[in-house]
Amino acid sequence: MLLMRVIGVTGNIGSGKSTVCHMLERRGCPVIDADVQAHQTYRRGTTVWRGIVSVFGTQVLGPDGEVDRTALGGRVFGDAAARERLNALVHPATKRRVKRLLAGFRTQGYEWAAVEATLLVEAGWRRMVDRIWLVASPEALVIERLGRDRHQPGPESRARIAAQMSAIEKMEHADDIIYNDGSLKELEARVEQLWQGLTATREPPRG
Repeated sequence: MLLMRVIGVTGNIGSGKSTVCHMLERRGCPVIDADVQAHQTYRRGTTVWRGIVSVFGTQVLGPDGEVDRTALGGRVFGDAAARERLNALVHPATKRRVKRLLAGFRTQGYEWAAVEATLLVEAGWRRMVDRIWLVASPEALVIERLGRDRHQPGPESRARIAAQMSAIEKMEHADDIIYNDGSLKELEARVEQLWQGLTATREPPRG
């Protein structure tokens, strides 16, 4: 019986990771959004929620007692030490959730699954995946997308991009690079090329 293998889809804000993952889903590859799983780790009353309140105070909570992501983001954005404290709380719990979901996909008999994670490299998740696909876009195009899709001002977009590990640095860790600087049709063609390359041959999973 073939072992399930995992694609780690990563890239910085506005690069097009989610679009690539939607394309994988249409090809029958289940996708786990690590960002969604991270949010679940700090729902009200969880161990991570208590840790966040202990470190950052009740000022990061909304009226319903849930973590206000905007308020929390304001506390850690631009503060590397605060970000590290938050990541130390959230990343291990998120990894456990992702691994449980991957185990479920294995029992269902999937040959491939994917994990969408902006901080896949930074979080040290390399050994959890068999291939890393890096989605990369020119900064000017990313800023344009963020303004159009999220109504995010240019200066804020530039600051958020600057706060992340650069795509150039991430390329050193990637097995495949998807340059998302053209049309959706071109992006689809690149995903199809990579997908066919993976499904046509099977290599032993990484130990």
